[in-house]
Amino acid sequence: MHTRILLAEGVHMVRGALAALLGLEADLTVVALVSRGDDIVPTALETRPDVAVLDIDLPGTDGLTAATELHQKLPSCRTLILTSFGGPGLLRRALAAQVPGYLLKDAPPSQLAKSVRAVAAGQRAIDPELLLEAWNCQENPLSARETEVLRHAARGADAGEIANSLCLSKGTVRNYLTSVVTKLGARNRIDAVRIAYDQGWLP
Repeated sequence: MHTRILLAEGVHMVRGALAALLGLEADLTVVALVSRGDDIVPTALETRPDVAVLDIDLPGTDGLTAATELHQKLPSCRTLILTSFGGPGLLRRALAAQVPGYLLKDAPPSQLAKSVRAVAAGQRAIDPELLLEAWNCQENPLSARETEVLRHAARGADAGEIANSLCLSKGTVRNYLTSVVTKLGARNRIDAVRIAYDQGWLP
């Protein structure tokens, strides 16, 4: 069985190295390379890959959002997430998006080709330890409004900008951020963003 692959990776050097690694396998061919998440679906519809190997952290659309759209528009293409982020919340989002493969970038290089083949054959290729973590992952303790405020903060907005955007007072925004930091047991706002992202609570 010959497998055609679309590879989405935001870092040029990493993208080239992964393409070269996959190119060493006689039964695997990289038919498309993209650096942005919003290029994934249009390129996939044009090149018709069997497997899309996607990073999560991409410019434009994130890899999990693109995977969901790809599943809807090209169901014959199966997805393998290849990422540095092993947070259980992210894996739960991937599973909800019907992603059959999830591999961390620090896995042995030989594991990439094996995972691509498994996904192409209709099997799952997910680290058992990550699955166990995802199973034990706690629910998001933040309210919808707290999540919205934190999402703006994650993009670098200050309290005044968040207040203007959400039609709130600056004091209310600060109260929400204090509540978020407390609920997540974070050291500060930046740590709260990291925790929420790792857990998959910031889409």
